[in-house]
Amino acid sequence: MRSKATLKQIAKELGVSVSTVSKALNGSPEISEPTKQRVQEYAKLKNYKPNVIGLNLKNRRTKTIGVVIPNILNSFFAKVFTGIEKVADAKGYKVITCISNESLEKEINILEMLSNGTIDGFILSISKEAQKLQQFDHFKAIINDGTPMVMFDRIADEVQCDKVIVDDYESAINATNHLINTGCKNIALFTTIKQLSVANLRAQGFYKAFEQKGLKVNEKLIIQTDNIDEFDILVKDFFDKNDVDAVFALDEHAATIAMKMGLKKGMKIPEELSVIGFADGVWSRRLTPSLSTVSQHGPEIGEVATQLLIDKLESNEEALVFSTTTIKTELRQRDSTRKLL
Repeated sequence: MRSKATLKQIAKELGVSVSTVSKALNGSPEISEPTKQRVQEYAKLKNYKPNVIGLNLKNRRTKTIGVVIPNILNSFFAKVFTGIEKVADAKGYKVITCISNESLEKEINILEMLSNGTIDGFILSISKEAQKLQQFDHFKAIINDGTPMVMFDRIADEVQCDKVIVDDYESAINATNHLINTGCKNIALFTTIKQLSVANLRAQGFYKAFEQKGLKVNEKLIIQTDNIDEFDILVKDFFDKNDVDAVFALDEHAATIAMKMGLKKGMKIPEELSVIGFADGVWSRRLTPSLSTVSQHGPEIGEVATQLLIDKLESNEEALVFSTTTIKTELRQRDSTRKLL
C-alpha cells in the first residue's frame, strides 16, 4: 500500500509553497493553469488525500464548541456550563466538555486533542497549575493557528482573545464594606486559591475596603494558601488563638470551613461571627445557618461567553479586536451575616 503524501511533501518536491499547493488543489484562480495541472497530477501520483478534518476546521463546519473547565465539582463551573449549553443549543452548536482537573499537562493535551478539527472554537477557564506557573503558551499557539477562544473567570492578560469576567475587585470591596458596616471589627480573610487571578483581585478589594474606611487590616487574621490540606491545618485552632468576629472567604471551601470551625467553637452566627463566601453553590443555601455569598451569575457568564465565540465563528471579518465583558456580581445576604441597621 502506497503511503499518502502531505501538502508539505508535495510542496518540497515541486519547489513551491504549501499555500500554492493548497490553492492549486482547490482550483484557486490565483494559481496558473499549468501550475494547477502539475500539482494535481503529482498529488494523484503520490496518492494524496485531503485532510477532511483539517478542512472542516478551516471552514468551520463542525458546529461544535470545546469547553474546558478546571473542576467538575465546583458548582460555579456547573452553572457557567448551563449558560454555555443554553446558547449553543439555541444556535445549533454541539458542545464537547473536558475537565483539566487543575492540571497544566492535561489542559495542554485537551487543547491539542480538540484542535485537530474536532471543534470550531474554545470556551475555557484556566487551570490552577497554569496560573501558578504562568504558563500560557498553549493558549497562544491555538489562537495563532486560527482557532478562536473565549476565556472566562480565570483569564490571562497575556493571551489575546475575548474574555468574560466578574467584578471580583469591586465585589470584594462591597462584601467587606457590608461586614464593616454591620459592626464587625476583627475581620479575617481566608482563601485556598491564593495563586488564582480571581483570588488576587478579591484580596485587593478586601484591603481596599479597609483603606477607604481609614482602617488597618490585621495581618494575623489572614490565611492565604493554594493547598486545601494546609488551609484545614491552619484554620483548625484559628478561632481559639484569635479574636475574630467576621470572615471574608474568597472561595467556597474556605467559607464552609470557617462556618464549621466557628460553630465547633460554640460561636453564634451571625451574632458573634459573620461569614461571607464566594460562589453561590447549593451548599450555601443548605448550610445551617445559610451562608451569605457573592453570586457570580454563572449562567449569564456562560451565555455571554458562548455568544461572543459564535459571533466570532460566524463573522466574515478577521478577528483582530477582542473585548473583555464584565458581569456584575450580587451580594446575597442570608443567615450568616447581620442585617444592616
